[in-house]
Amino acid sequence: MMNLQGLEKLLVRISEGDEQAFARLFDIYKDKIYSVTLRLTESTSQAEDAVQDIFLKLWLRRKKLADIVDFENYLFIMTRNEVYSAFRSAVRQKQLSEVLAYSTPVSDNNTLSSVMENEFAQVLEEAINRLPHQQRQVYLLSKEHEMKREEIAKTLHISSETVKTHLTRALRHIRAYSLSRLDIQLSWLCIFLLK
Repeated sequence: MMNLQGLEKLLVRISEGDEQAFARLFDIYKDKIYSVTLRLTESTSQAEDAVQDIFLKLWLRRKKLADIVDFENYLFIMTRNEVYSAFRSAVRQKQLSEVLAYSTPVSDNNTLSSVMENEFAQVLEEAINRLPHQQRQVYLLSKEHEMKREEIAKTLHISSETVKTHLTRALRHIRAYSLSRLDIQLSWLCIFLLK
């Protein structure tokens, strides 16, 4: 762990947009957040998602980090809220599925599913198209061509670590973009269907 003065300096650097300082913060706290969320959710995938979402939110709120008096307490509250939010979201999703299954005739279920799949595919394509050129290349080689990191590195003449960085950033961007767009579309769909 880092002393309080070192943490304060790190947060100031992050608030100024220093990505290396943010990577250091990630290295310091990722395991702690993962273990807390794993204990609460009992799901490795939910715990991994929570870690990603928490650090994405931290980065998006980076300008305010230097003003936080007790960062570890702030991070604990943020982690707790993220887990509760995931629980609420899962409950809402289950309720929505039950409502849709009950209120939608069987013949319409395939249509609704098809519409939602098309919407998701469109949002995913938009997110991918918004990536910087090299991140997009790395992502497409990894996901569509199922190439391993080393193969991508050789193909693009970059290091394996650079591939990893590009892929991590691409996934972070796609996830954030997709969540924001799909939340809007699902909200609209719920309002429309539940009128």
